[in-house]
Amino acid sequence: MKQQTCALIPALNEGEGIARIVREVLPHVDRVIVVDDGSTDATASAAERAGAEVIRHAKNMGKGTAVRAGLRRVLDLGYEWVLLMDGDGQHDPRDVPRMLRAAQIDSPDMVIGRRVWGEVPARRARSITNRIGARILSRWTGQHILDSQSGFRLVRTRALEGIPLTSRRFEIETEMPIKMCRRGCRLEQVPMQSDGQGPGRPSHLRPFRDVARICLQALRFHYLSR
Repeated sequence: MKQQTCALIPALNEGEGIARIVREVLPHVDRVIVVDDGSTDATASAAERAGAEVIRHAKNMGKGTAVRAGLRRVLDLGYEWVLLMDGDGQHDPRDVPRMLRAAQIDSPDMVIGRRVWGEVPARRARSITNRIGARILSRWTGQHILDSQSGFRLVRTRALEGIPLTSRRFEIETEMPIKMCRRGCRLEQVPMQSDGQGPGRPSHLRPFRDVARICLQALRFHYLSR
């Protein structure tokens, strides 16, 4: 399955850590594409030296735009699967094999890396927010989703063909599963070893704002994809 899979990593000012991520992901996939979304540091050169193909944006366009640019390249290359993960160290490359195994065993259209939340108060709060968002997303996809905003995903490229993704920023995390499920796609979820926050990274939790945002996004994408 390695030869059929391309990793896609959007990154912004991740010059210190992007090389490690690329090197640790490469053994599991055929190619790594990093979309440098307007970085002002050495993100692009560090990723290239580590073995990634780099797509550069002259200015910051947002995560959704970066993902869409990378997906166009992946589809042009003809890969069967695209592995989506963040460039900031939130997603542990050691979790990649279990996602690939889930795709082989159950043959879903998307495998979502589900975060396992710790007992740190800030993370408990994030867990509550995520569960509320997951219920909303489950309602609109018709599938039981446990992690509404995980960007760690393995997606069958054929399932994305003909789906008009339009998000410019983080709302792409909501748009993609809703529009895929409206087309009859099936999702699978696997627990990750990490909690999806990364070492030393502070939480930027805004519980009420985040839940409201997920609600509005889910409604918007649900009705636009009908």
